[in-house]
Amino acid sequence: MSKLIRVIDGLIEREGAFVDHPDDKGGATMYGITQKVARLHGWDGDMRHLPRALAVQIYKDQYWSAPNFDRVAMLSTRVAEELLDTGVNMGIAWAGKFLQRSLNALNNQGTHYADLVVDGLVGNGTLGALKDYLDIRGRSGEDVLMKALNCLQGARYIEIAEARERNESFVFGWFSHRVNL
Repeated sequence: MSKLIRVIDGLIEREGAFVDHPDDKGGATMYGITQKVARLHGWDGDMRHLPRALAVQIYKDQYWSAPNFDRVAMLSTRVAEELLDTGVNMGIAWAGKFLQRSLNALNNQGTHYADLVVDGLVGNGTLGALKDYLDIRGRSGEDVLMKALNCLQGARYIEIAEARERNESFVFGWFSHRVNL
C-alpha cells in the first residue's frame, strides 16, 4: 500500500463514515466527502452508499494532485500531509495560504527568499520558497514550519466558531483530531 493511501486511510478514519450533523453547513458527508463534492465527481446516489474507492480517488484528485500537494511532498512529506489534512477540513486555499503566510514570516525579512503573494495557490514560487527554506533550516526548520501551520489552523478554527456559533459543536473535535497530528 502506498504511503499516500495510508495517509488517506488516516483521513477517512478521522472523518468517519456517514454523518449528517444538523450544525454542519456542509450537510451529509461520507468518509469526509460532502454531497456537493461527490456530485462534482459523478456520484448521484445516496451519500450513505458512496464507495470508499471513490472517496479515495476524490482525495487524490481534488485534495492532493490539484493543489500541488503532491509536489510539496517531494520536498517534505510531513508538510504535504498537513496541507492535505487542512485542505480536506477547511479548503485547499486555506492550506495554501497557511503555507505561504508561514514561509513569509520565516524568510528573515526577505533575505532567504522573496515574500510570496498569499493567494492560496501552491505554484512554482511557493514551492521554490519552501525548498529554499528547507535547504536553509533543515529538519528543525521543518519542525518549526509544522508548528506554524498548526497554529494558523487552530486560529482559523476559533475564527470559524466565533463567526457562527453552531460551529462550536465541532471545535473540540477539530483541535483533538486535526491540530498537531
